[in-house]
Amino acid sequence: MADHLTDPSAVSALRSVAHPVRLRILSLLTAEAMSAAEVARSLELTHANASYHLRVLHDAGELLVESEEKIRGGMAKRYRYRVGGDPDRPHSPGSSVDDRIAWQSATHSEIVRRLASATSGPGTSSDIETWVDAETWRAAMDAVVGAMNLLHDNARPPRTEGTIHVSASSQGFVMEDDAR
Repeated sequence: MADHLTDPSAVSALRSVAHPVRLRILSLLTAEAMSAAEVARSLELTHANASYHLRVLHDAGELLVESEEKIRGGMAKRYRYRVGGDPDRPHSPGSSVDDRIAWQSATHSEIVRRLASATSGPGTSSDIETWVDAETWRAAMDAVVGAMNLLHDNARPPRTEGTIHVSASSQGFVMEDDAR
């Protein structure tokens, strides 16, 4: 399990997302494409800091350049998060267990930050380690994927009238029978 901390390829794959600001940028760019200046304003960062994190995420394949526009003699790229897609990304279900452990470790502090902003209203928190038949597991995973896709597909720009600020995270996987 500790191999993900010493394996250079695991660390390299994780670097694109293993930063709280980058996780917030990915969430922000789910709803709309934004320039570095817009990301900087929204997350209260310097323009240089936002540009750096966007470049790291883009170089890692996490962001697409949706458009470019001329601004004050230069070109401003508008980035959007690549939701789903590439199975080789470090947090993808097809990735190695070490990469998935690293992804979970990196997202933990971001989830804790979000929980500090929790209010009353509909929500859930659940955990289970159990045994079910393959059909039940597939149905459960289809429901979770469907729920996450629903949220991603309907994400709106921050503070859009009629919207509420929400957080959802999921992790589901089949385990080895360790006979314990």
